[in-house]
Amino acid sequence: MSDEPGRVFQRETKHRRDRLVGRYMDWERKPETYKAYPDRPRIALPEPERQVASLDDVLRKRRSVRRFSESPVSLEDLSYLLWACDGITRRERGYEFRTAPSAGALYPVETYVAVNDVVGVAPGIYHYSVKHHALELIRKGHLGEEVARAALDQGMCALAPVVLFWTAMFERSCWKYGERAYRYVYLDAGHMAQNLSLAAVSLGLGTCQIAATYDDEINELLDLDGEEESVLYMSVVGPPDKSAND
Repeated sequence: MSDEPGRVFQRETKHRRDRLVGRYMDWERKPETYKAYPDRPRIALPEPERQVASLDDVLRKRRSVRRFSESPVSLEDLSYLLWACDGITRRERGYEFRTAPSAGALYPVETYVAVNDVVGVAPGIYHYSVKHHALELIRKGHLGEEVARAALDQGMCALAPVVLFWTAMFERSCWKYGERAYRYVYLDAGHMAQNLSLAAVSLGLGTCQIAATYDDEINELLDLDGEEESVLYMSVVGPPDKSAND
């Protein structure tokens, strides 16, 4: 058998009838569902406005967009995009339901935003607070060039008005699923990225999802330790450059 890390991971996280055992879940040690930065400046986002584009139309128009116009993204559009990724749709009987599915409803994936050009929002890196539907400031300043370098020098990350990062807080899933959880966090991030790409089309915006990153450099930009929480996936967002041929 191959000892290549990817193959070992795939092999060792398989479910098998001869070793599928239940896990004891210590409810007193269940990780918190929401991450928060209570001491950081917070920007409340507008309530997401309902979109009326048909699903069929959105699916047919979706494509990867790597070149953007010089127009900014509005705060209203950013609000809708973040909500579409993983926002709360309703609260019932003490539970909060979201736009994207998550294994065991554990929601291990967090969303961060690099703002390069959003109307009314200072450039910087922000954490999306799902619970409060708000942005929490992590770092100030124009950081597009740093983001691009950390994304294997992909210049579109410096030029796009918005760059989203999805990270995993692994213990939220490992608490229930053990090593199998590492499969689930990537699936969860994929659900959120698809929501983003379709929501963007409904707003006349484009996206391109990115998995090519220098992980530790992105983690440093987001002020993450890379162990308890680490980057999984990214996406650029903005108005397409209609003069460009993709």
